[in-house]
Amino acid sequence: MHLILVGLSHKTAPIAIREKLTFPATRQAEALSLLTCRECITEAVILSTCNRTEIYAVASDPEVGVDAVIDFVAGYHDLDPHELTRYLYIIKGDAVVRHLFRVVASLDSMVIGEAQILGQVKEAYEHAFEAGATSRAFNRLFRQSFEVGKRVRTETSIGENAVSISYAAVELAKKVFDSLEGRTILVIGAGKMSELTSKHLVCNGVESVLVANRTYERAVELAERFSGEAIPYEKLFDHMRHADIVISSTSATGYVVSKPEVADVMRGRGGRPLFLIDIAVPRDIDPAVNDLTDVFVYDIDDLNGVVEANLEERMREARRAESIIDEEIAQFMRWRESLEVVPTVAAIRAKAEVIRQAEMEKALKRLGGLSEKELQTIDALTCAIVNKMLHGPTARLKQASEAPDGYTYVEIARSLYGLDEAEAKHASGVLRNLLNRKAREVQDQSPASEMGDSFGC
Repeated sequence: MHLILVGLSHKTAPIAIREKLTFPATRQAEALSLLTCRECITEAVILSTCNRTEIYAVASDPEVGVDAVIDFVAGYHDLDPHELTRYLYIIKGDAVVRHLFRVVASLDSMVIGEAQILGQVKEAYEHAFEAGATSRAFNRLFRQSFEVGKRVRTETSIGENAVSISYAAVELAKKVFDSLEGRTILVIGAGKMSELTSKHLVCNGVESVLVANRTYERAVELAERFSGEAIPYEKLFDHMRHADIVISSTSATGYVVSKPEVADVMRGRGGRPLFLIDIAVPRDIDPAVNDLTDVFVYDIDDLNGVVEANLEERMREARRAESIIDEEIAQFMRWRESLEVVPTVAAIRAKAEVIRQAEMEKALKRLGGLSEKELQTIDALTCAIVNKMLHGPTARLKQASEAPDGYTYVEIARSLYGLDEAEAKHASGVLRNLLNRKAREVQDQSPASEMGDSFGC
């Protein structure tokens, strides 16, 4: 089982590149099917947000797997793989676990401590699970990552003092306007980011909320939350004339706000500024709109610098979060180690030996009066039965473990034999005690040369 990650984020690629590599929820099943049908990829999860696109995979060979993922991404989005590689980061092995846990804990986010990423990772995993693209490795890894996210949110204060992309939009708006009191906002798109940004703006004094969405019912639903007004999407630019702030966050694949349309809106406003916040990826607003007089356009990359001043306290909490992540990584690694075939075979044999010794003791108490030779014969007989019963299954388990998805056979074997970590340790400990006791007994009663034959199973 080789874990690999190929991705890009706000740290490695500008928005102009990131918006070319998005995987909308409606297309993830198709994309995952295309990726996992490659022979070297056995599991995959695609995380696609406004700030990152990451493909997590389980590969039979790490190098071949990375090449396969890059080739898939380039082919899927019709990009030059060599040009694409400039913006990618590649992570392999145990480092993938740490990266995922840090992402879910919001330590790798543009805004440290933001709460949305946990839900986004959950959604990505659910898409992969429903598409049949995950198995035991990722089912365990991602579900544990959700526990990491919960622990960080509850055991630290990393999420306090709201700092997010939506909050950054408020900070920018305050730089454009002396006050947000009495302002009107026009929201294009009725998604979560639009709602969060509107909420922050209203809390900071905005008075009127207009909502436009291609599905009018969704616009009505969002507008009602702010005692606002839903407007028909085709009347968008008529109402933009009365807005001070425009928030756009749709799933459109092209610009929904262009320069000529905004230029027409600005006529007759008497120089009143218009502030546009584009929080969509791909972008909703043509960057050329920013060339117009009294028009201010900011996209997600512009919001990055705004939040930095608010992060000092969160950075202190982030150090506490890193300690939690270390604990969770150790737990996941113990689970992975339990899937190694050699310790599993040893644990199976240890458990069988514990059962054999216990049953022998009960039987010998009932029989009584047996000679040392008879005791050794019974011991050898039961030992031979156990060995013969276990030889075939453990040999085939070792052989199966060499396959690309061999860890699944190991985990199934551990489940069938009831070998959780605590039980395996207990069995090993009991076995050691039994063997040590028997060794002492044999040393007292038999020549050293006979010891090996008496308990050599």
